[in-house]
Amino acid sequence: MCLAGRTLCRLCGTALHRVKGGPEREVQGELDESSRISLRRMGCKAKGWPEVILKVFKVDVAGDMETVHPPSFCHRCWKAAMRGGGFCCFSGTQLAQWTPHSALCHVCFPRKPSLQRKGRKRCQPSRGALHHLPRAKRLKSDLHTHSLVDNGRPWRAADQGPSSNAWPRPNLQKALWVRNVTRCKNVHLGADRLREDFPIDFVRAVTCQVCDHLLAEPLQSPCKHLFCRTCIQQYSRAVGQHCPACGLPCSPFDLVSPTKAFLGILNSVPLCCPKEGCGDPVPLGSFGTHCSSHQEEKEEEDQARKRQWQAYSNGYMPINKGGRPRQHLLSLTRRAQKHRLRDLKNQVKTFAEKEEGGDIKSVCLTLFLLALRAGNEHRQADELEAMMQGRGFGLHPAVCLAIRVNTFLSCSQYHKMYRTVKATSGRQIFQPLHTLRSVEKELLPGFHQFEWQPALKNVSSACNVGIIDGVAGWAASVDDAPVDTIARRFRYDAALVAALKDLEEDIMEGLKEHGLEDSECTGGFKVVVKESCDGMGDVSEKHGGGPCVPEKAVRFSFTVMSISVQVEGRQEAITIFQELKPNSELSCKPLCLMFVDESDHETLTAVLEPVVAERNAMRESRLILSVGGLPRFFRFQFRGTGYDEKMVREMEGLEASGSTYICTMCDSTRMEASKNMVLHTITRSHEENLERYEIWRTNPFSESVEELRDRVKGVSAKPFMETQPTLDALHCDIGNATEFYKIFQDEIGEVYLKGNPSREERRSWRSALDKQLRKKLKVKPVMRMNGNYARRLMTREAVEAVCELVPSEARREALKEVMELYLQMKPVWRASCPAKECPDQVCRYSFNSQRFAELLSTTFKYRYDGKITNYLHKTLAHVPEIIERDGSIGAWASEGNESGNKLFRRFRKMNARQSKSFELEDVLKHHWLYTSKYLQKFMEAHRNSAKALEATIDPVECQDDNDLVLDVTNSLNL
Repeated sequence: MCLAGRTLCRLCGTALHRVKGGPEREVQGELDESSRISLRRMGCKAKGWPEVILKVFKVDVAGDMETVHPPSFCHRCWKAAMRGGGFCCFSGTQLAQWTPHSALCHVCFPRKPSLQRKGRKRCQPSRGALHHLPRAKRLKSDLHTHSLVDNGRPWRAADQGPSSNAWPRPNLQKALWVRNVTRCKNVHLGADRLREDFPIDFVRAVTCQVCDHLLAEPLQSPCKHLFCRTCIQQYSRAVGQHCPACGLPCSPFDLVSPTKAFLGILNSVPLCCPKEGCGDPVPLGSFGTHCSSHQEEKEEEDQARKRQWQAYSNGYMPINKGGRPRQHLLSLTRRAQKHRLRDLKNQVKTFAEKEEGGDIKSVCLTLFLLALRAGNEHRQADELEAMMQGRGFGLHPAVCLAIRVNTFLSCSQYHKMYRTVKATSGRQIFQPLHTLRSVEKELLPGFHQFEWQPALKNVSSACNVGIIDGVAGWAASVDDAPVDTIARRFRYDAALVAALKDLEEDIMEGLKEHGLEDSECTGGFKVVVKESCDGMGDVSEKHGGGPCVPEKAVRFSFTVMSISVQVEGRQEAITIFQELKPNSELSCKPLCLMFVDESDHETLTAVLEPVVAERNAMRESRLILSVGGLPRFFRFQFRGTGYDEKMVREMEGLEASGSTYICTMCDSTRMEASKNMVLHTITRSHEENLERYEIWRTNPFSESVEELRDRVKGVSAKPFMETQPTLDALHCDIGNATEFYKIFQDEIGEVYLKGNPSREERRSWRSALDKQLRKKLKVKPVMRMNGNYARRLMTREAVEAVCELVPSEARREALKEVMELYLQMKPVWRASCPAKECPDQVCRYSFNSQRFAELLSTTFKYRYDGKITNYLHKTLAHVPEIIERDGSIGAWASEGNESGNKLFRRFRKMNARQSKSFELEDVLKHHWLYTSKYLQKFMEAHRNSAKALEATIDPVECQDDNDLVLDVTNSLNL
């Protein structure tokens, strides 16, 4: 919006100076006293003009932009609002439509003078030229007052020759800027304050190029022009980011402080003191201090004169001989108290707006605190100060939210605890639910503003996007079939923004630890994200009274693994954040929940396809997000490693795990992998799987089914999500433990001496093994191998217990050697950083794996003659190559996602509403809050204290009130 737009009415578009009868009012301002009283009499309880404008004119001005919409509205529209009582409009006001300002505007960018008509009549712009104004005919008399710019350079009167009276002079143009843009007339000092008659060039050097006042907090542009800080900021927002003096591009980030030599000269310029009778020359740098001394002298004189008058008039004051005595303030009704304190309230409001940014609450609390201290009421003052700082009796809202989330309390349970504590102790230790919800909004995705550069393809630019329906818009894509699944998810970019804001303190702390300047590190940030996806099996509620209907669910989540920054002058990026527990459920943030069977390829593809599209769009763009008070630029690298083998085969379009092609990383068949257990290399990739699917679909060589299947190496469906070929450490442990469990059974039954044992014999061997493990290791039998059982089974103690049941000494030694080799190999794929944690085992891994494979192919040949399990093949063949490529296997595992699966059932049972439409939203929201680093820090700070729980039982005065907190581990599992 140019200067002309700032002088128009926001609602009707009329020039403000044409409407007489009353002042204009700010659109975003609060109601003045008279208007508020008048509207209140007619039933309108609005507090600000935006609410009244929305009700009367049906215009939402909350999203107004300073560069598009005028900031004021006229007296005529005010009268229309007052006649309608703040609810409706009885006049025929035609509302203006405002569109963004354009570089083609003929008001700001007119035709050159040589193309204009000569004569006294001014050239009127066309209606299309005033696209950013509602009515061109109302600006006929105002066109000569606008700022006129051509090709980024202001037009001067000398540029036009004889007809220069049609264009504003530079001093008139700057007067318009002062009045409509900077509004600094009563703030900055004018050049007329200079004490001496300086040369005109010197005066220009020490004055602002926007407002022509003496420089205040000067800034220098790349073109070496000087401005006041506030003036150039207001000018850039209102007119554009170019220099007012020469028109060259000038961003606020390009402005720097002038040299110290110039600042010394500027601060020493002598000025005239405004007080009459004071002829002292005052340097510009100490002008404020000098004027303050005069003001203090004046206030002292006024106080002395007032005391003298009171002493003189005390003997002549009339005596109150009757009437109603003046009641004490605290004995009055609330309305009478407000009436008596009205003047004080207005004074406090004025002071708060001037000094504290409008924070009336903090001013009043501070006044109350000082009054208590002055009256020696230190106990009450301590309680008030603790409440103001968010500690002590009133726990911080984030602490209460962390307690509620980590103890799995529903809203009703937390509210019951809140009421009980308040009634029993007489103090409000916990915060009410509405306070917790305000904290939730800041932690959930969709709260913070951000921008992508360039804008994401096929993704809305809206920032306030919370939980969305994962199957929205499906009807047209599945032949109008009814949707039999429910899915809820966050938008991927909004979730990543919330995760980065949650790590804001860690990012700033990382910059400080590496000695990096905060203001210099605004770009070059790289964020590595691990993606995980897994099915949760049957999650249906067991209520009895009928057959169990299976209800399977899938959860997609991500983990911010590391954040690094590339600093100029250094070749390698500096890692400022590294996730210390990448496999914890506390760092695995949920993105999408859906009631889908993970084997249902079509439904899974349709639900996750928007996630894939958003991820691909974010790879080609960079995020602009405010971190630490400065806008910073982030790029993302996504690595899909948190999948088990079943999900990898589903996403990469491979055949199931029982396929002839045993591995998801190479093209080996099961027979080849059993003959050659060690020497394999990673050959599969997402791009190659896509090409093989096209060959499978088109069959360009007209081959038979067997030949075609051998050519595509087991790719039979279209891969839809790019994954990183790797080995999942958790399922590797489980798969290998399952295989060792079967080896233990076979060795107990001496299968190497027998041919084909019966089912009853195998059952007896398994029973003996379970009995021995229960007796020696206190390990109960399980129906299905899990992670904890696998860790207990793959130990030296377990193999010692098993060897007691093996008859042959040679077989016992072979079993112990195999287990010892396995225990030497296991830390390599389990460690988060194997190069630091177990460098010796990494060096010996190839030798150990070859010896391990040799034992399997000789001593245990009866089991591995022509067959081998999937994870055992990956353990022997691919671990060293993955470590060399990625640096780690354990850090990129799916264990965090697997650990988070149990939270789904608990959140669904404890916190979710009993409705299919809402329960996934509640589970997704609470699970996100459970993974918040911000809340986890509060929980760590308050985990080991039980004073709040003691207060609920025995409300006794505590000696140290400031440390009153809640012990989460021992309390309130309601």
